[in-house]
Amino acid sequence: VQLVESGGGLVQPGGSLRLSCAASGFTFSSYGMKWYRQAPGKERELVATISSSSVITNYASSVKGRFTISRDDAKNTVYLQMNSLKPEDTAVYYCYANLGYWGQGTQVTVSA
Repeated sequence: VQLVESGGGLVQPGGSLRLSCAASGFTFSSYGMKWYRQAPGKERELVATISSSSVITNYASSVKGRFTISRDDAKNTVYLQMNSLKPEDTAVYYCYANLGYWGQGTQVTVSA
């Protein structure tokens, strides 16, 4: 199993980024996926979840209305569209497959 995140970077407050997580080594369409983040000195927190077949999505209250999780089962990829970014969104973002595997993380920095 391999999960590879990409799309992180430095963005100004109010800006947007789209994170991608490319999955391999398992039947991607059969599993729910999650995005987590971890800021320096803080615990890892759940940001967004998506079920298999995209039937159900859920978001942390801190990102609801700004972030959108989606998936493309044909590409074995899950996305996190992040809009109206704030400095407090700065963190390493990780994708997680609901069979117990993590990606390596991608850094998102929101700063002027």
